[in-house]
Amino acid sequence: MTEIDPTTMWIVIAGLAFGSFGLRFVFIGLVGDRPLPGWLLRHLRYTAVAILPALIAPLVIWPQATGGQPDVPRISAAAVALAAGYWSKNVLVAIFSGAGTLYGLLYLLG
Repeated sequence: MTEIDPTTMWIVIAGLAFGSFGLRFVFIGLVGDRPLPGWLLRHLRYTAVAILPALIAPLVIWPQATGGQPDVPRISAAAVALAAGYWSKNVLVAIFSGAGTLYGLLYLLG
Protein backbone atom coordinates (compact mmCIF):
# COMPACT_ATOMS: atom_id res chain seq x y z
CA MET A 1 0.00 0.00 0.00
CA THR A 2 1.36 3.44 -0.87
CA GLU A 3 1.52 6.18 1.71
CA ILE A 4 -0.71 9.19 1.10
CA ASP A 5 0.80 12.64 1.37
CA PRO A 6 -0.88 14.52 4.29
CA THR A 7 -1.23 17.69 2.21
CA THR A 8 -3.04 15.83 -0.56
CA MET A 9 -5.30 14.16 1.98
CA TRP A 10 -6.29 17.50 3.57
CA ILE A 11 -6.90 19.08 0.16
CA VAL A 12 -9.25 16.19 -0.74
CA ILE A 13 -11.04 16.46 2.63
CA ALA A 14 -11.47 20.23 2.24
CA GLY A 15 -12.68 19.84 -1.34
CA LEU A 16 -15.26 17.24 -0.32
CA ALA A 17 -16.40 19.42 2.59
CA PHE A 18 -16.90 22.47 0.36
CA GLY A 19 -18.62 20.38 -2.31
CA SER A 20 -20.97 18.82 0.23
CA PHE A 21 -21.75 22.22 1.74
CA GLY A 22 -22.34 23.70 -1.72
CA LEU A 23 -24.82 21.00 -2.71
CA ARG A 24 -26.79 21.43 0.49
CA PHE A 25 -26.67 25.24 0.31
CA VAL A 26 -28.20 25.26 -3.17
CA PHE A 27 -31.34 23.53 -1.93
CA ILE A 28 -31.57 24.95 1.59
CA GLY A 29 -30.09 28.43 1.23
CA LEU A 30 -31.01 29.46 -2.29
CA VAL A 31 -34.21 27.54 -2.96
CA GLY A 32 -35.33 27.12 0.68
CA ASP A 33 -38.80 28.70 0.80
CA ARG A 34 -39.59 28.81 -2.93
CA PRO A 35 -41.62 26.08 -4.62
CA LEU A 36 -39.67 23.82 -6.97
CA PRO A 37 -40.88 23.27 -10.54
CA GLY A 38 -42.89 20.11 -11.20
CA TRP A 39 -40.32 18.58 -13.55
CA LEU A 40 -37.61 18.86 -10.88
CA LEU A 41 -39.82 17.35 -8.17
CA ARG A 42 -40.62 14.47 -10.51
CA HIS A 43 -36.90 13.77 -11.01
CA LEU A 44 -36.05 14.15 -7.32
CA ARG A 45 -38.67 11.53 -6.46
CA TYR A 46 -36.48 8.85 -8.09
CA THR A 47 -33.28 9.82 -6.28
CA ALA A 48 -33.91 7.58 -3.27
CA VAL A 49 -34.81 4.65 -5.53
CA ALA A 50 -31.49 4.99 -7.39
CA ILE A 51 -29.26 5.07 -4.30
CA LEU A 52 -29.52 1.40 -3.26
CA PRO A 53 -28.72 -0.01 -6.73
CA ALA A 54 -25.85 2.47 -7.07
CA LEU A 55 -24.35 1.20 -3.81
CA ILE A 56 -24.87 -2.49 -4.61
CA ALA A 57 -23.92 -2.68 -8.32
CA PRO A 58 -20.13 -2.44 -7.82
CA LEU A 59 -20.31 -5.15 -5.14
CA VAL A 60 -22.09 -7.46 -7.59
CA ILE A 61 -19.99 -6.76 -10.66
CA TRP A 62 -16.53 -6.44 -9.01
CA PRO A 63 -16.80 -8.18 -5.62
CA GLN A 64 -13.72 -7.87 -3.43
CA ALA A 65 -14.38 -11.31 -1.95
CA THR A 66 -13.58 -12.94 -5.31
CA GLY A 67 -10.73 -10.65 -6.34
CA GLY A 68 -12.93 -8.57 -8.61
CA GLN A 69 -14.32 -11.48 -10.63
CA PRO A 70 -18.12 -11.81 -10.94
CA ASP A 71 -19.46 -15.06 -9.53
CA VAL A 72 -22.70 -17.05 -9.63
CA PRO A 73 -23.94 -16.41 -6.05
CA ARG A 74 -23.72 -12.62 -6.30
CA ILE A 75 -25.20 -12.37 -9.80
CA SER A 76 -28.01 -14.78 -8.80
CA ALA A 77 -28.73 -12.84 -5.59
CA ALA A 78 -28.93 -9.59 -7.54
CA ALA A 79 -31.30 -11.14 -10.09
CA VAL A 80 -33.54 -12.61 -7.35
CA ALA A 81 -33.61 -9.31 -5.46
CA LEU A 82 -34.48 -7.43 -8.64
CA ALA A 83 -37.28 -9.84 -9.51
CA ALA A 84 -38.66 -9.91 -5.95
CA GLY A 85 -38.61 -6.12 -5.78
CA TYR A 86 -40.28 -5.78 -9.15
CA TRP A 87 -43.10 -8.17 -8.35
CA SER A 88 -43.68 -7.30 -4.69
CA LYS A 89 -42.96 -3.53 -4.86
CA ASN A 90 -41.48 -3.96 -1.37
CA VAL A 91 -37.88 -3.02 -0.60
CA LEU A 92 -37.59 -5.31 2.42
CA VAL A 93 -38.77 -8.33 0.44
CA ALA A 94 -36.15 -7.55 -2.22
CA ILE A 95 -33.36 -7.12 0.33
CA PHE A 96 -34.14 -10.27 2.31
CA SER A 97 -34.72 -12.43 -0.76
CA GLY A 98 -31.41 -11.30 -2.26
CA ALA A 99 -29.57 -11.83 1.03
CA GLY A 100 -31.13 -15.27 1.46
CA THR A 101 -30.16 -16.25 -2.06
CA LEU A 102 -26.59 -14.99 -1.62
CA TYR A 103 -25.97 -16.77 1.67
CA GLY A 104 -27.77 -19.91 0.54
CA LEU A 105 -25.70 -20.20 -2.63
CA LEU A 106 -22.46 -19.37 -0.81
CA TYR A 107 -23.27 -22.15 1.67
CA LEU A 108 -24.17 -24.65 -1.05
CA LEU A 109 -21.24 -23.82 -3.33
CA GLY A 110 -18.67 -23.25 -0.58
